[in-house]
Amino acid sequence: MYQVKYSPCLAAEESFVSLLKERAAYQSSKTAYTFLSSGKTEESSLTYQQLDRKARELGAILYGLGLKGERALLMYNPGLDFVVAFFACLYAGVIAVPVYPPKRNQSFHRLQAIIKDCDAKEILTTSNILSNLQQGLIDRHELHSLKFLATDNLPIQFSQTYNLPEIGITQKDLAFLQYTSGSTGNPKGVMVTHQNLLVNCEEMNRVFNHQPNSVMVTWLPTFHDMGLIYGVLEPLYKGITCYMMAPVSFIQSPFRWLQAISHYKGTHSAAPNFAYDLCTRKITSEQKASLDLSSWKMTLNGAEPIRYDVLERFTQEFASCGFNPTAMSPGYGLAEATLVVSAVHKEDTAEFYRVQAEALQRNKVVKAEQNDDSAVTLVGCGKTEIDTQIVIVNPDTLTSCKKDEIGEIWVSGKTVAQGYWQKEAETAKTFQAKLASGEGPFLRTGDLGFLKDGELFVTGRLKDVLIIRGRNHYPQDIEMTVEQCHPALRPGYGAAFTVETDGKERLVIVQEVERTYLRKINIKEVQEAIRKAVTKDHGLQVHDIVLIRTATIPKTSSGKIQRSRCKEQFLRNTSDDLFVVKSSKVQLS
Repeated sequence: MYQVKYSPCLAAEESFVSLLKERAAYQSSKTAYTFLSSGKTEESSLTYQQLDRKARELGAILYGLGLKGERALLMYNPGLDFVVAFFACLYAGVIAVPVYPPKRNQSFHRLQAIIKDCDAKEILTTSNILSNLQQGLIDRHELHSLKFLATDNLPIQFSQTYNLPEIGITQKDLAFLQYTSGSTGNPKGVMVTHQNLLVNCEEMNRVFNHQPNSVMVTWLPTFHDMGLIYGVLEPLYKGITCYMMAPVSFIQSPFRWLQAISHYKGTHSAAPNFAYDLCTRKITSEQKASLDLSSWKMTLNGAEPIRYDVLERFTQEFASCGFNPTAMSPGYGLAEATLVVSAVHKEDTAEFYRVQAEALQRNKVVKAEQNDDSAVTLVGCGKTEIDTQIVIVNPDTLTSCKKDEIGEIWVSGKTVAQGYWQKEAETAKTFQAKLASGEGPFLRTGDLGFLKDGELFVTGRLKDVLIIRGRNHYPQDIEMTVEQCHPALRPGYGAAFTVETDGKERLVIVQEVERTYLRKINIKEVQEAIRKAVTKDHGLQVHDIVLIRTATIPKTSSGKIQRSRCKEQFLRNTSDDLFVVKSSKVQLS
């Protein structure tokens, strides 16, 4: 049995540097991280002692290069090289900036914008990524001072030259910059401190009840907040073992995720809503028969709108594998609040609330009658822990909403990050909001919802709400209607937005087609199915429909649909369209 000498995160001198040191001292031989190649073969592992040693060695190099206090981009393919580099940055006092390496022939615009915004001095990566990076960035004269370091092939003189002094990292120090995904605008660097991380990890620990023998299984990308903080940092915070695989391993075969949980007796994991949907659609009966999910105690569902039908199907489909419905933990969070704001406790069952669809359009919350076929079932995202406070605010009057009103979700507490890097005006607007009464400051999330008996229900995003003929419509509801109306349409890969024509807001649908239907789709049949379904469920006429090839809809780096970019492409006639059903004066090339 491992004896852990460590106090809760609220100790003033605590940081993730001191946590790793304690893990290396008191749990030295315990496996910290194991990477599964193709989601099933153990490719590499690190004990806490090995991680500490490798992080110190690389940290000494970074410190010797004069990078203390500077920003360094961490650009790695999935694997343990990233984990070592991240903790090396913490040891050396370098502000890490996790990003995903662009693929060959992929645009470098977002990467260049991040480098310029944070004034990065170094890119930490691997040898096989380095040449592509240098070629893609070489023509940018404003990046002439940027340097590259392949951490998997370090010159021998580095380790012989540099020593790592005790820097004295505190809770107030920045740990890393989490660049937002850009679903509603240009990426911004969220400043996350050690205190933000420690408080958020402690909150998750209380809600999800990690034990010394817990086992994490994750495929989430480490450049994204949920993959980094819950998938990588939470295991170290609690001193448990983590099995990691590449996101593409899951996407190619969702079975690999559940197979790893079954094989390694995984107790905790996390994924966006689409992942649970993918499991129900892609995992066969034969594969289910080989799974034992009885060890799975908690799985976080977050990072995108959570759908009641997906949760119900998943729990029903995998009940025969031993999956316990109480393991499903819907949650809500955002990078600006480090990660989790609220989540359903491990011991509790998710709350569902059926409300009148017509009332939602008026920003009202009215419980639906049992025989109301048009009712919408919302999923509760739990409550908060520690000092996090949630208030529901009218975004126009800046006053607290009544219990039956939908408003913007505002958050305060130690989990709220410090603001956006070098963006004072945007930081003040988003992180320092105050109610009309003067109470504050609060973080304005831009998300809409309401509280019911302390439980948070999220209904949509403020900027994405569609106002048609004076009524509010949530695009995700329309998108769900569309994807379910015909088997040729790919679930989770559609966008609903409005365009103004003749002084009126009109509805446009952009939707991917399933790959198996590309050669046999009946355009008129799909057109009719979409129009009938949207009219029946939402009382709306569809102005235009754009059907696009598989895997071409604009998405953020974390997988969220970029509705604003879809709209821009539509208006610029640059959408990558496969078929176009024209119904108005708006024309696509």
